[in-house]
Amino acid sequence: MRPASDQIWRWLAEVPDPEIPVISVTDLGIVRDVEWQGETLVVTVTPTYSGCPATTAINLDIEAMLRAKGIADLRIERRLAPPWSTDWISTEGRERLRAYGIAPPIDGTAPDGRTIARATRLSGANLTVPCPRCGSASTERISQFGSTPCKAAWRCKDCLEPFDYFKCH
Repeated sequence: MRPASDQIWRWLAEVPDPEIPVISVTDLGIVRDVEWQGETLVVTVTPTYSGCPATTAINLDIEAMLRAKGIADLRIERRLAPPWSTDWISTEGRERLRAYGIAPPIDGTAPDGRTIARATRLSGANLTVPCPRCGSASTERISQFGSTPCKAAWRCKDCLEPFDYFKCH
């Protein structure tokens, strides 16, 4: 008897992102669909960006998890359209990022920090990213490039701790 889709989603919620292990691939929003096509389970994945170096590792981890659960006939499909968006990160995923010390994306901002919509946390024309450690809004961007391509390096002016900000896409 094959498992129901909701069971498969629960299993996939146990697969961590290889670059940020506190968030699962489902909380990250990159698993877009799970469906049975005949006897084949098809899992559709949208990478955070088309050149993401973790995509292969993610697909292998998904496959390993599902095979360990007894899924023999499996296909992982890559879907690039629509492109992944930080809007797809779950509320729980955002909280896990913050607790881990990574400032979650602020909706309505572009990857370079310019606003593309009316964001509530603006300081003049610049983005204000609250420190995930102490909550201070007195922060500054150190570099547009962080520990991975999807993050930028920031520093808190109050607690003096550096932190990553998960850039919006």
